[in-house]
Formats: sequence, structure tokens, C-alpha cells
Amino acid sequence: MDSARSSLRIGGGGPERAALRSSARLPSAVARPFQGRDQRPSDAIGRLARLELVFERRRGRTILAHAYAEPPFRVGRSFAIDDAAYVIVVCTGPGIFAGDALHQDVRVEPGARAVLTSQSALQVHPAAPEAPPKRAAETAAVVRYDYHVAEDAELHCHWDPVIPFADAALEQQFDLALQATSRLYWSDALMSGRASRGEAWRFRALAHTLRLRVDGSLKYLERYRLRPVLSDTLILRQAQDERGVEGPADRRLTSRWVSDDANYFATTLVHHSRVTADEADALHRRFERSGDARVAVDLIERQLMIGRVMAPSGACFAAARAEMRRALLASVFQNPGFAGRK
Repeated sequence: MDSARSSLRIGGGGPERAALRSSARLPSAVARPFQGRDQRPSDAIGRLARLELVFERRRGRTILAHAYAEPPFRVGRSFAIDDAAYVIVVCTGPGIFAGDALHQDVRVEPGARAVLTSQSALQVHPAAPEAPPKRAAETAAVVRYDYHVAEDAELHCHWDPVIPFADAALEQQFDLALQATSRLYWSDALMSGRASRGEAWRFRALAHTLRLRVDGSLKYLERYRLRPVLSDTLILRQAQDERGVEGPADRRLTSRWVSDDANYFATTLVHHSRVTADEADALHRRFERSGDARVAVDLIERQLMIGRVMAPSGACFAAARAEMRRALLASVFQNPGFAGRK
């Protein structure tokens, strides 16, 4: 069988079983998870893909009960950290291109604990030079992530940065659905581009949405759209509500009150019963002096905390972000081992 047209499924309660499957389905299937076997048309392989993961608690530990990955997704082996399952999610291709659409659906069932991370940064490429002009000028790559954390379940996600190349366009959406007793550590990151190659803020457009709900109630919404106006001038349009109404003021991304000299950015969300105003204040004071990185921590509401990291270079950014993660794992989750390894 041609492995380029195959997908991988692992499931069941006994030994892991892998099956290679392929056939044909309309491209819209990428947006509807848990559809069964891979039924994409052959010309969609590698461009439209979905990843499904379900974690369950059985006999005092968490197992990866269901895994389905269509190329370029690949799921690494699951490792045990205490009673949690640790999984590295891999994107085997060179990155994501204009017109591509990737969808992840992750579910952590009651009592289960899962730790997810990426193998490397996600590179966002512009349309290929031979692509039709309409696609090159109008079509963005699209990635959608849906995470469902059930009662008394715990999910940790620590993602490598997204790197938008010059003239690339990306739309990414993260939807996090929790219950009141769910526990969450979340950290996503973004780079301004390949700054060392003179490509800082040279992508065409980037739309980002991060939405967190608890018991169906919206608790946090982060939405912005970044796009260039001229070759060396960029603006930030901040969406204000669910209808997509944009704010009245456009500002240059490199201005003092937007990104300043930073090229690396991360947002961290923590939902846990140990999150308090005192805990957030202590963490904020701890990171007031973080070298070249700028770090801030605040309480959104009881049990929900946000942290932000900005830095001009990768080394100080990675160090500050890793230190924030270690501090949260030690003080809030009281399990430093969840940092895992790659």
C-alpha cells in the first residue's frame, strides 16, 4: 500500500493495533472528527488532515484509548508520567502551505491526565510559486484545534512556536472546553517570522483565536488579526466581539505598546483550584526581572490565571517560558515531572 495515502489508527483496550486505510471523501470531512477511516480524495492527502486523540483512565492510569492521524500528522509513542500519558504530536511535512487545512480533536475523559507537546515549531509557508494567482493572493492555511477536558480530568499542552514565513497567511483557532473540576495547563507561542533572515513581520496575514469555556460559559477570549499594509508597515486590528467588529485604532506592530522589539510571544492559561490572586501575584513578582524577556501573570477569575512572555530572541524567550512552566507545575499542579521530555 502507498504509505503517502494512508492514515494511522490506534485503539482498543488491549495491545495497540495499527491499521492503514485509504479511500475518498469530500475535503470538508477534515472539519468533522471521528468519521472513521480516511476517505479523502487523493489530491487532498497532505493538504487536508485530521488528528483524533482520546485519553481514558483505566486501572489507575491514563491510556491513549483512541488515536487517528492522517498525514502529515503522526502520533508518537505514549509514555507514562506517574498516572498521566505523555504524547508528542508530530507534523511530518515541511510545514503548512496556503490552502491547507488541519484539524485536531483531543478529548480527555473523566479522571484521565494527558500531557501533549509538539516535536518542533510549525512553519507556515506562502503559496508555491507555481500556484494560481488567486490562491497565492487570497487563500490562507487553516488550523483548528478542539480540546475537551471532562470532569476531574487534566490536560497539559505546551506547543512550540508558529513561524509564519514571508508572504504566508494563517488562520488558527483554539477552542478549549472544560468542566468546573477540569484542570488545564496551556501554552501556545508565536514568532514574528524568521527574524534572523530579515523576515520579522513580513507575513501577509495571521488571524488567531483562543477561546476557553468552563461548563459552557465563555471565560476567556483572545482574538486578533495581524496583516501588512505596505512592505515595511504593519497594523494590528483587534476584534472586539463574536461578530468580528474591529477596533477603531490601527497601530504599527513594532510600536512601543504593541510588540516593541519582541519577536517571540507566548500565552499561558492555567485552570486549577489552587489558582488564587495571591498565587498569581507571587508568580508575577517572581518574573518581574527576567533579563531581556518581559513576563506578566494575572488572575482572570477564581481558578483561572493567564501568563504572557515576550522576548527579542529565542534563547531568553525559551528560558523564561520554561521557567514559568516549572514554577506553575511546582506551585499549582505540584508535579514538576509533567514537564516531560522530547
